[in-house]
Amino acid sequence: MSKIITLKNSREFGSVYNTRDSVANKYLVMYLRANSLNYNRLGISVSKKVGNSVVRHRITRLIREAYRLNMNYIAEGYDIVFVARIGAKGKSYHDIESAMNHLFRLKKLRKEEV
Repeated sequence: MSKIITLKNSREFGSVYNTRDSVANKYLVMYLRANSLNYNRLGISVSKKVGNSVVRHRITRLIREAYRLNMNYIAEGYDIVFVARIGAKGKSYHDIESAMNHLFRLKKLRKEEV
């Protein structure tokens, strides 16, 4: 099991946003940018519109855990930013994981399960 490598600062997030390569569903928006590395870097953004700090942090943890458990089935070489939508508030882990896998399938980044 490898460690999740994250995007650290606003410049890195901005470069992913500026590529304008995104897909969305009811709970999440996923922005992508090829990073020419042999691993993915993850960024998570949850706005104050979604809820208070407890709600925002819970959604962040759900997204991070769903990514961690599925990262071996995702193509490498991308910077990925997930932005939580207001609809993600109060949803279960399985709802968030399903939404994330849906976005990966839309962009054809999901590898066949081993």
